[in-house]
Amino acid sequence: MLNMNIATLRSALEQLDQATQHHLEWHANLLRVVICRLPRDPNDLAPDAHRLCRFGQWYYGRAASELRSQPGFQEMGAQHQRVHEVAAGILGDIDRLQTVDRHAFNELMVGSMLMRRHLEQLRRGLRLALRSRDELTGAYCRTEIFAELRRRAEAVKHLGENCAICLMDIDGLKDVNRTHGHMIGDALLAESVRLLREHLRGDDKVFRYGGDEFLVTLPGADLAVGQAVVARVRDAFARRELFVAGPSFALPLTASFGLALLDPDIRVEDSIDRAAQALLLAKTVGGNRAIC
Repeated sequence: MLNMNIATLRSALEQLDQATQHHLEWHANLLRVVICRLPRDPNDLAPDAHRLCRFGQWYYGRAASELRSQPGFQEMGAQHQRVHEVAAGILGDIDRLQTVDRHAFNELMVGSMLMRRHLEQLRRGLRLALRSRDELTGAYCRTEIFAELRRRAEAVKHLGENCAICLMDIDGLKDVNRTHGHMIGDALLAESVRLLREHLRGDDKVFRYGGDEFLVTLPGADLAVGQAVVARVRDAFARRELFVAGPSFALPLTASFGLALLDPDIRVEDSIDRAAQALLLAKTVGGNRAIC
């Protein structure tokens, strides 16, 4: 699951589509040189040709850092470099007025096809990640929660890894919607998720559980660590104001939290219920609380 925010996902997908087009154009131009003997790009014979082409400039420079850790990204780079090496050999044969080696030409075609497969694999991963996100807030959708929690529960049971879960509820959102309208309420929700991401750890994930409630997974955290993380987040919320009509009109932004351990010996739904009970208590005693 790609742990990028929704804007980064969209940007990465757009860059990937553009990079794919760059490679296809390079490949088509190379075939024109080989078959029609049109003038070639001088960079194609450079030792670092795989870095100089437009695809290489994206791959080695502008590609999103999260993409670099995805399966197939490194293999795609090695394949891209090999395609350029084979292309340079073919172009050298043409310059020497020699017949293009049949096996080299076949390797060029197969290598380019494998590159396109790697690109399509990355594209499918990005599109799947986008479908798993809530459009308004960029948090993971509710439909992703149970698969993630069952996977974490298996790790708790078989590997001994703790995992805390937290339910968070935005304080006073109904009053905001009633007084200022749902557009302001939606802005409050989106700002809340941005604030969560700023103050959670790298592997923590935020899911929109429903309405103004969010579920956060805290892998590797026991209750003490979970309490420390949630306390940091709660304090950050309490210090934040949402400016909805310029600096003269700001809304306070506070939230309540219910924390529980993910218990591998019960259903994940029951672990969520424990966090929900803690959240209900936090709301009952006035909100802006974190209870486990």
